[in-house]
Amino acid sequence: MSEEPRKLLVDKTPLPDGIEERLRAQLTFLVEVDQLKTVLRQSPLASADRRENDAEHSWHLAMMVAVLAEHSDEPIDVGHTVELVLLHDLVEIYAGDTPLYDSAGGAGQQEREAVAADDLFRLLPDDQARRMRALWDEFEERATPEARFAKAMDRLQPLLLNWMARGGTWRTPGVTADDVRARKAVIGDASAALWTAGRHLIDEGERRGWSRGRADQD
Repeated sequence: MSEEPRKLLVDKTPLPDGIEERLRAQLTFLVEVDQLKTVLRQSPLASADRRENDAEHSWHLAMMVAVLAEHSDEPIDVGHTVELVLLHDLVEIYAGDTPLYDSAGGAGQQEREAVAADDLFRLLPDDQARRMRALWDEFEERATPEARFAKAMDRLQPLLLNWMARGGTWRTPGVTADDVRARKAVIGDASAALWTAGRHLIDEGERRGWSRGRADQD
């Protein structure tokens, strides 16, 4: 945990007296996670000329789970998988977003996010704090079918947005189409069909010049 307690968002307008302790903790957490709406990602929106935020990303993943679950190579509990994608990025409220192609920023990502998870989930009642932390760990470890599919959605969603943007973050300096394939290959751990489709999008994007091929490297 952090050495000093963080200033909470609810402190701006403290909850009134008379609210039961457990409910107060839950409401405090729910106010705090409203900050997810302010964490900007690198991916462009398909519907507007701006970058998406983490809350929009998480909602989109939940919708993708509901629509694409039939393509999982293993049976999954859809509700459980939706829980995983809804909370997987909550730690970025404190840790910040680490762009997929930012190797330098990714160096300390696990440590930053683990500290953030401790700080954030401890706002909840103990039983819910333990459950939320266990779900976050499950997503990170990818040891269950649900976690593998959740991670696949986390990789497929920005791939779709970059396709709609005719490149998007694929055009990041120094990034090649092979880099994109390598970063997205985890989709195949959950769904052969979705990874086949994802590779097709990446290959066609490279053919159209939306990402750098090997011959384009300096």
